[in-house]
Amino acid sequence: MDFKHKPILLNECIEGLNIKPDGTYVDCTLGGAGHSNEILKRLNSMGMLIGIDQDKDAIKASEERLKDFTNKKIINNNFAEIKSIFKELRLNGADGFLLDLGVSSYQLDKAERGFSYMHDAPLDMRMNTKQDFNAYDVVNSYSKYELQRVIKDYGEEKWASRIADFIVEERKIRPIETTFQLVDIIKKAIPASARRGGPHPAKRTFQAIRIEVNQEIPILGDAVDDIIDLLNPEGRICVITFHSLEDRIIKNIFKKRENPCTCPPEFP
Repeated sequence: MDFKHKPILLNECIEGLNIKPDGTYVDCTLGGAGHSNEILKRLNSMGMLIGIDQDKDAIKASEERLKDFTNKKIINNNFAEIKSIFKELRLNGADGFLLDLGVSSYQLDKAERGFSYMHDAPLDMRMNTKQDFNAYDVVNSYSKYELQRVIKDYGEEKWASRIADFIVEERKIRPIETTFQLVDIIKKAIPASARRGGPHPAKRTFQAIRIEVNQEIPILGDAVDDIIDLLNPEGRICVITFHSLEDRIIKNIFKKRENPCTCPPEFP
């Protein structure tokens, strides 16, 4: 399967980055290189695009898509390592950073990656397939309390406690190995009346487990702080978020960095 991912908010991101032809820009979530391709079109020979992704399939696809551009560096890593990456590249800063958070359509559509509740596959959900820890480990080894915490905090799921209960009871009988096994358990846990209408009943739980596997929320705050430290004067950061957890973290960091004073408001 080709790594196809239609870039979200493409025009808004390009406009927001206010690209300088000779600037340095970083796509922290390279994916299928849709955003990067448009950034590179606006750079001259003095400009540079750095693309980062922890998914080796994304790296392979983006290298092919961007093969005609010479002013690029593509790096297989997590954007949480941004300061180490810049140190290795001997860069002090960049004029713009782009983050398109969450899972890509390619990752969802490729059944064997185990991200989707719409395809039956082994429980996996790793963005970095070189890591050992995966969704199977979360579902089959976490305590009821840990499962409830993950599903509630990262999925904002009303029925987190019941879903955790049902998972723990089911795995006493046999290991939970596939996405459809997990979907069936979630459907049993959520009352039928609550499953009528609205999104797929497994959506929030799958989101939560994916975030836990890839540590998407724990790394985000520190990574964005590091990115701000590396931003050149008058540089721009564009962040695309898809749920309120990410959104709150980003907005709180921007607010804090804009006004770092923690003094009581009545202080002069």
